[in-house]
Amino acid sequence: MATRARSLFEQELRALQENVLRLGGVVADAIAEAVEALKERDVARAERVIAGDEAVNRLRFDIEEQCLRLIATQQPTAGDLRAIIAAIHIAIELERMGDHAAGIAVLTTRLADKPHIKPLIDVPRMARIDQEMIRESLRAYVEEDPELATRVAERDDEIDHLYDQIYRELLVFMVENPRIITRATWLLWVGHNLERIADRVTNICERVIFMVTGELQEFQA
Repeated sequence: MATRARSLFEQELRALQENVLRLGGVVADAIAEAVEALKERDVARAERVIAGDEAVNRLRFDIEEQCLRLIATQQPTAGDLRAIIAAIHIAIELERMGDHAAGIAVLTTRLADKPHIKPLIDVPRMARIDQEMIRESLRAYVEEDPELATRVAERDDEIDHLYDQIYRELLVFMVENPRIITRATWLLWVGHNLERIADRVTNICERVIFMVTGELQEFQA
């Protein structure tokens, strides 16, 4: 009887992981779509990202409800409980990344009727790294791999470097041509959203390490 109950619990944990992975995939796609819409100045594409944020929110709450049911009905052990709580925290971080993607899409609608100040090189690069970090952090979660989680968190330095580079370049443009200050500021906000996504991935990595080891490790932001 106990063996059957444990088998059922493990099936439900796997279903929970699958939903977390699904949410991560939706969010990673939203980031890619938002930045592609910005590159192409495609308002319709940006508006689809904004509309899609509602589905991200629903999936996050579905995961939370799934976690609460497991806690209420399955009497999880300490290790199991850490895994369930990790799923809640990861879902929250992913949902907020979805907000950042929607924020980029909103900024795209404001920027779309004017030419780009400069070719977009570092912004797409930041988005690509963010997507890689999301996918690898979720792999670390599923595989319970704290070493992989650490390596992913260390990539936050790459994002910070690119954001600093964007900031410096846009500051020069604003000094040279005050008429583009508003557009440059909106583009800075795009970069800031991408930088915050990487910070939230780092939070996921910290949670994965705690889930596996029971030890809290904080990475330098």
